[in-house]
Amino acid sequence: MRRSEQRRAAVFALYQHDLTGRPLDDVFERDAAAFTRALAHATADNAPELDTKIAEYSKGWTIDRIAPLEKAILRTALLEMLHPDLVEADHPIPAEGAISEAVQTAKEFCAAQAAGFVNGVLGAIQREGGAPAENGDGPPAAANAEHPEDPE
Repeated sequence: MRRSEQRRAAVFALYQHDLTGRPLDDVFERDAAAFTRALAHATADNAPELDTKIAEYSKGWTIDRIAPLEKAILRTALLEMLHPDLVEADHPIPAEGAISEAVQTAKEFCAAQAAGFVNGVLGAIQREGGAPAENGDGPPAAANAEHPEDPE
């Protein structure tokens, strides 16, 4: 299974854990890869720190107002952006890759405006020094989306 698929599996496990309150180990698919499990557990273990960062950069949105799947996507990408050392990998994903995969997952599985929101929050964190760019300077190409307006 490709790493992008394993990341998506970690997101869905975190989403199910958040919605149902079941232990994280109970929501993994039976054949979940070690990377999937490690990423999901590291993300869950660091959720308070990740949520603080997400709330800081999601202007006008509290963490409680972010849809559970979008929150799982944001947390997982941000964990890899901020703490690439917490999940063992041959080559940690660069911040741009984490943003790109998060946006793609949001496009496929969330409401229409979710991808722009995910892109905007993660890109802002990277741009403002919250996560390093692959080449060490400038914003990622994916970080140029505007934050969607509050639908309410």
